[in-house]
Amino acid sequence: MTRGPHFRVALIGASGLLGRAVANELATITRWRVIRTAFRHGDANSITLDIRDEGAVRHFVTDQAPDAIILAAAERRPDVCENDPMLTRALNVDALRYIASAARELDSWILSISTDYVFDGTEAPYQPDDAPNPLNAYGRSKLEGEQALLQSGARSCVLRLPLLYGPVVDWGESAVTSLAPAIVESARGVAPAVMDAWATRYPTFTPDVAVVIRQLLERHEIGESVTGVMHWSGDEPMTKFDIAQRIAKVLNIDARITAQRTPIDATPRPRDCHLTSDALEVLNIGQRTPFDTAIRTVLQNWPRPTNL
Repeated sequence: MTRGPHFRVALIGASGLLGRAVANELATITRWRVIRTAFRHGDANSITLDIRDEGAVRHFVTDQAPDAIILAAAERRPDVCENDPMLTRALNVDALRYIASAARELDSWILSISTDYVFDGTEAPYQPDDAPNPLNAYGRSKLEGEQALLQSGARSCVLRLPLLYGPVVDWGESAVTSLAPAIVESARGVAPAVMDAWATRYPTFTPDVAVVIRQLLERHEIGESVTGVMHWSGDEPMTKFDIAQRIAKVLNIDARITAQRTPIDATPRPRDCHLTSDALEVLNIGQRTPFDTAIRTVLQNWPRPTNL
């Protein structure tokens, strides 16, 4: 297929937490043709694509001939990555190879989402060229995926992000909103909500990331493609204990929240992986919504379970 007159963007993983925010943001650029893909949760506006299927990936890229590919699909649950290495490799490493190979032949630009978990959390803040040292299978798989893409010869950019939150389809979709049920239960007197107060996070709002991605696409459209590794992060440090307190305040409930000051996760997690965003800020790329403003929007727009 030859490229049409419109700038064509393939958004792979459009039904996920980040993918939905990106789809909404890109829909505002009417001069672009955005082709959305999903796997399990597609709709009439998306193409079903299993990125574990090399033939399907190659057919999709060749048929759609996108100018740019945004890869927002991945296995991002650390505990799942520890327990299912084959699935993790298929989604976080092999899929990158397939997409890069097909895109290189068309000279399409690829933007792939990665994670702050490529670092061990002992020497924050981290610049894009700092040496990675992942502590768990999730971080290792994402780092290997980065390397597969960057060594493929395709024009590409890796965008590392920290803990994401935003509009959700269920509480468990983000590690931020997943705290809400326990917070609510604690207010009902069932038991205190025990929240991690050891690891520092930098919650980052998906609509803000979507603006970053749109701005990167705009640079690619005019021939000023950003390549290599980039970081974007919220700038408010907080533990899950801090997050829980702020959620309780937004919900206006008298929650009983207890701080857990030592790590208890079965899967090892880094203590502080703050990502510096300087390289993008120098390009006048970025947007940050204050956490209290953003989480209020998320919680108020989500139909509350009966116990809220």
